[in-house]
Amino acid sequence: MSNYLLWQVAYAEFYFTDKLWPEFNHDAFDEAIIEFQNRKRRFGGL
Repeated sequence: MSNYLLWQVAYAEFYFTDKLWPEFNHDAFDEAIIEFQNRKRRFGGL
């Protein structure tokens, strides 16, 4: 990340998968959405 984007990515969430683009299908996208929805966020709290 460049210094220009530090403030924009302060609360960004990254998702990494082992599937590459040709294999990333609708089911893999649904898995990513479900994983994203199940994350516990603190928004800077303890």
